[in-house]
Amino acid sequence: MSRVKTSFKKKKKRKKLFFLTKGFIGRRKNVYRIAKQAYLKSLIYSYRDRKKNKSKNREKWIEKINISLQYKNKKYNIFFNKLKEKNIKINRKMFFCIIKNKKKYFYKILNYLGC
Repeated sequence: MSRVKTSFKKKKKRKKLFFLTKGFIGRRKNVYRIAKQAYLKSLIYSYRDRKKNKSKNREKWIEKINISLQYKNKKYNIFFNKLKEKNIKINRKMFFCIIKNKKKYFYKILNYLGC
């Protein structure tokens, strides 16, 4: 009688892991031990890079806001201080969207603040 070396559950588990590591290069996609390590490492990278991406986007928004303020000879820090004084709670992402899509509203905000 033939001997069964691996159970159905293990095969299913391996198959799932190989599906998750499908685009990886070399043995990282088809050797179970290495694929498992590569997959765990990829989860760590994805978590880290989501945080990094958020930070880079925020930098980009600040840069664009600053450029549009310099166009009107205004300063970035003075602008946001005036916003705090008037208790206007709007984040940098929203200001970036306003600048990008509706410039006239951004200039109305500048006139309202008087900066």
